[in-house]
Amino acid sequence: MGTFLLRHASRKLTMLCAWLGAVSLSAGALAEGAEVSGQLRGAWVQRKAADAGPLADANRLQSNTATIEPSAATMQTELRAAVHVAGGITLNAVATLQARSPEGGPILTNGWVNEAFASGQALGWQWSAGKKVVSWDVGYAFRPNDVVQQEVRRTLAAEAVTGRPLLMAEHFDADTAWSVVLVNPLEPQANTGGQEAALAVRMYQRSGAVDWHGFARQGEHTGTSLGAAAAWVASDTIELHASVRAYQHVDISVSNNTGVNLSNTNPWQPTLADGGQQILLGGTWTNEAQVSLLLEAWHDGAAMTDGQWSAWTTRNQALPTWLVRRVPASAVAGNLAWQGNAFGVASSLRQDNVFARLSWQHDRWQTALDVLYTPADQGVIATASVLWSGEHFKLEGGLRAHYGPDDAVVRQLPVQRQGYVVATWAF
Repeated sequence: MGTFLLRHASRKLTMLCAWLGAVSLSAGALAEGAEVSGQLRGAWVQRKAADAGPLADANRLQSNTATIEPSAATMQTELRAAVHVAGGITLNAVATLQARSPEGGPILTNGWVNEAFASGQALGWQWSAGKKVVSWDVGYAFRPNDVVQQEVRRTLAAEAVTGRPLLMAEHFDADTAWSVVLVNPLEPQANTGGQEAALAVRMYQRSGAVDWHGFARQGEHTGTSLGAAAAWVASDTIELHASVRAYQHVDISVSNNTGVNLSNTNPWQPTLADGGQQILLGGTWTNEAQVSLLLEAWHDGAAMTDGQWSAWTTRNQALPTWLVRRVPASAVAGNLAWQGNAFGVASSLRQDNVFARLSWQHDRWQTALDVLYTPADQGVIATASVLWSGEHFKLEGGLRAHYGPDDAVVRQLPVQRQGYVVATWAF
């Protein structure tokens, strides 16, 4: 059955890709000065669900109480187009069409626009208007000052990022740049995270071997945040970088039931937390053989505190005891499943984190091993990957696994083992 589903998905997406490719190429032929490119991407991700943690316990009590992302095959086409029109204005668009076949489920098709914006220049400033990816800051695993895009970092198999609706103006010369962005200008005030309406400013200054960055953001309801970052090329082999941000408020989720009693409704609710800081320190060493070692450490004040995680663990252990009081298993399972909301409170699970990445580039090959370590509970997420790149074809694969004591937060995540293979053809 699994083979049949994958073959059906492949046939279906092949037809969709051919249709979309024909439409885009025809449009490009009709538009003078149009530039059209794209890629076809096929992927398989194998996931092994955890046998411990609140979500695993919930599903043991009552099947399918907690949704856990299954293994899946995915095929998608991504198309990029740029058309130069009158007045020096350029229209840009990136669109994705996808067919996904989750293990044990029906084939799902979807399409979305990653970017669609117009750009030009006036009075010495470059401007953009529409949906666009604007990623800031100097870190790799964590970016405190990525206040516009707020991109998810360290995804297993990276895909094209979906931009934010914005108006942007930029002015730059050889050593200085200014960027002013009004992001999500038409979004409701209640929107949070990357969808919050905000005004953001970035200043860049090059001073010898050091790149300096300054950031400011005024959110619709999170208020003011200020940040700074620097990247210093200390020598031919050493690069150092740092980033810091202080914020007035931050959107998170908190539970109104941290004890042992059962809840009738989901106790995790969004809230506006008080101010805090996010700090990143890092550096990279690279030798002549293209062996590179990246080290980063950061503090994320938006993440749950050690005390909150301790209370969360205590509640996980206490909830199953309600079964001896003849409470329906479905009620206990539901409360355990709600505990999974803790995993999405912030971009970092723990406040303090250490990250290391060892990579080697040789001709068309690149191999890497990266490790995320949480000192508070000694949790580890390790990822090994290999990539081969040709002229138009790219093949990559990897494995990710979670290690550490049984009570480490990363050991409670719903998926504990993942493997992936991705093949990409660019045209």
